[in-house]
Amino acid sequence: MEKFDINKVKLDEKGLLAAIAQDAATGDILMVAWMNKEALEKTLATRKAHYWSRSRNKPWFKGEESGNVQEVKSIYIDCDNDAVLMKVNQIGGAACHTGYKSCFFTEIEKDGTLKNIGGEKIFDPEKVYKKK
Repeated sequence: MEKFDINKVKLDEKGLLAAIAQDAATGDILMVAWMNKEALEKTLATRKAHYWSRSRNKPWFKGEESGNVQEVKSIYIDCDNDAVLMKVNQIGGAACHTGYKSCFFTEIEKDGTLKNIGGEKIFDPEKVYKKK
């Protein structure tokens, strides 16, 4: 059986690949983020989601501030070797930094109206992400 070769992963010009987190139990898409090679290596080794923060330009362990860690149950690489899909157990119930379960809580309706379909927030980001 062939072994995964991280050196065959196709990173973009910034050294990143797309990473999709999906709730392992419900199938809900929780978030899309970015990984560099080191984040992918750490994720594979620890089975906890690690990402690359483009806004902060640094590695990011999902849940390092909020406690909302993603336990990786399975990980898949796409046919082009340039994106991963992770089925995760979302600790704390919220993947989105805005406090919702999923980052995909806004529907664009046919007339262009935005509709919040996220339900109630699970946590208050003002309390969780206090500026240091």
